[in-house]
Amino acid sequence: MAVRVDLNISLDGFATTTDQTPENPFGEDWPRLVDAYVSTRTFRERVLQDASGDGTTGVDDRYATSYFAEIGAEIMGAGMFGLHNFPDDPDWQGWWGDEPPFHVPVFVLTHTAPRPSIEMTGGTTFHFLSATPHEALDRATEAAAGKDVRVGGGATVARDFLTAGLVDVLHVAIAPILLGRGTRLWDDLRGLESRYDVTAETAESGTIHLTFRR
Repeated sequence: MAVRVDLNISLDGFATTTDQTPENPFGEDWPRLVDAYVSTRTFRERVLQDASGDGTTGVDDRYATSYFAEIGAEIMGAGMFGLHNFPDDPDWQGWWGDEPPFHVPVFVLTHTAPRPSIEMTGGTTFHFLSATPHEALDRATEAAAGKDVRVGGGATVARDFLTAGLVDVLHVAIAPILLGRGTRLWDDLRGLESRYDVTAETAESGTIHLTFRR
């Protein structure tokens, strides 16, 4: 079993964008940041349920396939679930749709009062907990039943798990763009590379895939 993190970041290290508006909730920068990933055939099949066969099939798609492989449980922050959008709505089920692409138990970290678990179509069940990274990982590891646990994000949650030394494999897809603002993944992680073997591969899209493996 491995604890994995997969994130898309910009050349200057930002994993979030800041130009969202009520009219454009994703903003213009987010599509630029994740363009290589969402263009893959795997993303279109797994997330959009598009069985047409459209999408890229090169290096980016290989990493997208790895993203979904052998995952037994997921940990994410409240922002990735979408809890911040409707914090007081007990019926809000996140922004992942009726059939989220995880198909495993998902543990959502929140500092607010825990909510009842939400069972979704396709095998995803969202569990809400206020816990330290170690505590959350214990819960997720038990649920994963021998498969990998993915810390999905956002950047702050991923950094907390990296700081705690809990991540076995970190994959970052570095998009060839500059954002200049947002949440940086690398803050306070000086010397992180010394704990891992690091490899790099450049995709046809210009995205650089860095993998840190313990």
